[in-house]
Amino acid sequence: MNEERYAKQHLFAPIGEKGQQLLQEKHVLVVGAGALGTSSAEQLVRAGIGNITIIDRDYVEMSNLQRQQLYTEIDAKNRLPKAVAAKNRLQQLNSEVKITTHVADVQREELEKFVTGVDLILDGTDNFETRMLINDMSQKNQIPWIYGGCVGSHGLSCVILPGVTPCLNCLMEAVPLSGATCDTAGVISPAVQMVTAHQVAEALKVLVEDEKAINKGLITFDLWNHHYTNIKTSHAKKHDCPSCGDHPTYPYLSNDTKTKVAVLCGRDTVQIRPPDKKERNLNDLKQRLPQSKVKENPFLLTYEDERHRMVFFKDGRVLIHGTKDVAEARNLYHKILGS
Repeated sequence: MNEERYAKQHLFAPIGEKGQQLLQEKHVLVVGAGALGTSSAEQLVRAGIGNITIIDRDYVEMSNLQRQQLYTEIDAKNRLPKAVAAKNRLQQLNSEVKITTHVADVQREELEKFVTGVDLILDGTDNFETRMLINDMSQKNQIPWIYGGCVGSHGLSCVILPGVTPCLNCLMEAVPLSGATCDTAGVISPAVQMVTAHQVAEALKVLVEDEKAINKGLITFDLWNHHYTNIKTSHAKKHDCPSCGDHPTYPYLSNDTKTKVAVLCGRDTVQIRPPDKKERNLNDLKQRLPQSKVKENPFLLTYEDERHRMVFFKDGRVLIHGTKDVAEARNLYHKILGS
């Protein structure tokens, strides 16, 4: 371990050299490499977390650059998968950290595989469906996770400790967590940075095992209007909660809740995930499409018609840009793939 690199962190008494050693031994899973995920991942890598895994299903676009700090115009021009672009940048920042990335949609199967050996899960997602999946997986495996979200100039963050704090399922009924989205209200970059400042500060407390210092409430703020609140949530914990109660059933890990089609936040885009996971042969697909309308890189293939852009990934997923209509997206999907 490079002592000089972390010298200022060593001087911070709650971490010190002992805490730094703990950080080096820990493994953090970051779910999502968008605005929250990239900011959190960069701070964790700079702090010297020993092992970081990042999962993301998307690729870099020009509209991401306003708030997703790891990416460049070249990444957007090449439509590089976010997980790949993130690793390229993060490894340049700290070669001592083991960084593993996956271009994948986060469903139960992925989480079951990637939570093995993980000490903490950080939320960098943009939808509650994935967060509820993370929540149940966290409770089932007794892994702490840190929820975060932002829209407009608003943000919020909450540490969820299995067996100690209310889980997200409990909080959903006690505290209004949803409403506007980035699709309807946009988002400013300072709100992102404020959320991840809270997420990463709490992450460091968890990882150096300073439980007394962990904030067990829900932080909310509005940067534009100068509002900041720390809401106590202990009253929200429910003994009959299906995710963290006395007799948990982990409902969001059930196949019944597994969605194959999703409208992506903030974009005219629908993702379609085939029911049976299998690797798609992009070269075969390319041969069936008009060559003048196809672009490709080693990770994905893009096909454009007059109104839509379809992006095919090796794991079988397809992003259909230019519509929020699920039925229209399905029709385009079947028109190209015949299945």
